Amino acid sequence: MKRYRDARETSIGDSLSLNSRPQASGNGLSILASFRRTSDALRRNLDFTRHPHRFKVALLAMKKAAVLIATTFICGCASSVGTPTTEPSLLEARRGFQTNLIKKQAEREAVPEPPPGMFTIVRYDSPAGKMAAYLTPSRNDGQKHAAIIWIFGGFGNGIGETAWERASPKNDQSASAFRQAGLIMMYPALRGGNDNPGFNEGFYGEVDDVIAAADYLGKQDYVDPTRIYLGGHSTGGTLALLTAECNNRFRAVFSFGPVEDVGGYGRKELPFDISNRRELELRAPGRWLHCIQNPTFVFEGATGGNSSSLRAMQRASKNPAVHFHLAKGHDHFSILAPMTRVIAGKINSDTGPTCNIAFTDAELSNR
Repeated sequence: MKRYRDARETSIGDSLSLNSRPQASGNGLSILASFRRTSDALRRNLDFTRHPHRFKVALLAMKKAAVLIATTFICGCASSVGTPTTEPSLLEARRGFQTNLIKKQAEREAVPEPPPGMFTIVRYDSPAGKMAAYLTPSRNDGQKHAAIIWIFGGFGNGIGETAWERASPKNDQSASAFRQAGLIMMYPALRGGNDNPGFNEGFYGEVDDVIAAADYLGKQDYVDPTRIYLGGHSTGGTLALLTAECNNRFRAVFSFGPVEDVGGYGRKELPFDISNRRELELRAPGRWLHCIQNPTFVFEGATGGNSSSLRAMQRASKNPAVHFHLAKGHDHFSILAPMTRVIAGKINSDTGPTCNIAFTDAELSNR
């Protein structure tokens, strides 16, 4: 299981820009009005026999209007927090697409046994088959508890000792603050990780695995299905963002140190053809921020790491559901320990009908 072990991190924000985004002009009503005006023009006293070019121009206008209508009403992505948008959704864009893996990568290693009583190994159903995960066992107290799914960083899809090993506060990737605060935790292994079926798809099929893990978690009789959260660090933060862009079942999402475009991770780390623009586009969180519907918080240390990616996404986003936070005095790794403690406390207090989580500058300062 490949995991970051030191403070070296590839920052891609300066080397890659966001993919250009097609904009639909006007709203649905104005597009329909344009379509009707063009249609009326065809019926008016235009002499298409003497002026055939007029017919071609009018017909072309009608075709363009029809395409815009389809984009607006079929592929639109509405936000439950902001106003509806006419931009295409990631969920629609992914539909029917088959990724082409040029490298078939799988660990084919057993899941390490966790400390007794801390976690159990469970198997959840994903589209790729039965997947392993660590899960906090039931306390048998008859209560339903808040829970969080955590996605590790690194380029392997497996799980292991990182979930419970003691680590320096300067680089604690365990997310153990949630467990210590009494939250139910789930660490899912994804396709190709450990002894799971399938192959590492580099941020594509893994989105479906995370959603499947949440479905499994929500069915446990000691978990409150309305209070399931998602978090991840680095590549795990990137995957958490992509999942939030495809699914609104999480009460809130916490993404640490993601990138706006995975192409910058490089050919060596990615199993698909990075020269294929469509493959990259469907894995670029910065392209699909408008599709996020539930509160989503993006964090990074202000020193190095992927801070330039955070700034790029912050400039591009107009979605009020997405919040960006740079923590002064922290880097890509040192931000984890203090901020996961803060988040854990906020999750425990987030008991109302809707999510009430927010962060202040003081909470983001060097702690």
